[in-house]
Amino acid sequence: MNNIVITSDSTSDLSLKLRERYNVSVLPLGVTLGEKAFKDGVDITPDDIYAHHAKTGELPKTTAANVDECVNFFKSFTDAGKTVIHFAISSTMSSTCNNARLAAMECENVYVIDSANLSTGEGLLVIAAAEMVNEGFEAEKIVEKINDLVSKVDASFVIDNLEYLHKGGRCSALAMLGANVLKLKPCIEVKNGSMGVGKKYRGRYGDVLKTYVDERLADVDNIDEARVFVTHAGCDEEIVNAVVEQVKAKGIFKEVFLTRAGCTISSHCGKDTLGVLFIRKNPLV
Repeated sequence: MNNIVITSDSTSDLSLKLRERYNVSVLPLGVTLGEKAFKDGVDITPDDIYAHHAKTGELPKTTAANVDECVNFFKSFTDAGKTVIHFAISSTMSSTCNNARLAAMECENVYVIDSANLSTGEGLLVIAAAEMVNEGFEAEKIVEKINDLVSKVDASFVIDNLEYLHKGGRCSALAMLGANVLKLKPCIEVKNGSMGVGKKYRGRYGDVLKTYVDERLADVDNIDEARVFVTHAGCDEEIVNAVVEQVKAKGIFKEVFLTRAGCTISSHCGKDTLGVLFIRKNPLV
């Protein structure tokens, strides 16, 4: 019997169904609304965040899991003789990864992997590791193989409204004004552990997403066909379903997963954000 447990922080945005399917345990990050503190995905939802912002104009604050929280989380498994392989949001985006590494030094048999990503970009790696556990790989081999996959994750999102990014200090007022006037929808890409602006689309959000999907999935020969995530933050159901059907119609992937971005991700990108995330056969350049 394999004694390895796969865990991640809550930014991996895996649905409960997928966590149960792959036996993944999640360490929640913190979210503060006003003066009240919550745990991502435990006692707060993204819709609570949107409602609070609409009512007060306030953005939530997100907090990393601290070292003690990580230690307690890991020991809930290691005290039972388990080996833990833990996935964390990119270390350039949050102190969560470094806190997890410090905690791992206080525990036995804990491996912490810097996903160099966020949301289901991290989730793709989590699932890959879980499958390796089922195939009987040892922990060291899983870590080695996953570290080779990190640079191959293609994670991007198209944002309809820059208000959350602007209020969070990640977008200048001038850029926001220009985007609104020109009806620009920027594509945010994750590369080398950091977020950057890729192509800037123009037009209605639904039309933009159709072009975005066609372009992201154009290089078929360089795409790992195992699975793809369509991950969104509060988009209209009609828009989401259209993207899912468009991705399925490509006939590239064996599985197409639809997921909702959790509180941590939603706190920064805001409502009406959607991405298509998958693994390529070659590292991103």
